[in-house]
Amino acid sequence: MNDEPFEIIRGSGNVFADFGHPNAAVEQLKALLAAEIIGVLDDCAYTVRKAEELTGIAAADFSRIRKTKLDRFTIDRLMTILKRLDQDVDVHVTVRPHSESADVQRLL
Repeated sequence: MNDEPFEIIRGSGNVFADFGHPNAAVEQLKALLAAEIIGVLDDCAYTVRKAEELTGIAAADFSRIRKTKLDRFTIDRLMTILKRLDQDVDVHVTVRPHSESADVQRLL
């Protein structure tokens, strides 16, 4: 094991922002919605075929969601999938100005 000291850095709560992704908020929301979809599939023991049968959404889409390949999905499509899985989705929005440090980093 390495005995060198390491620095612990508290994350922002959005791993995509922490790694500098340009659309971090969108990616985070998609990941959260996908996690909810996966949770419903697991809780109900639905296969992707059963989920397709119940929702009319292609089994391949459920496979992509399970593999977190979310680039083909919009936020509204993920929300529609949850609705078709008989889930209600509540959205809460908080808007605030960017922190000064984030603005300075963007300029660098």
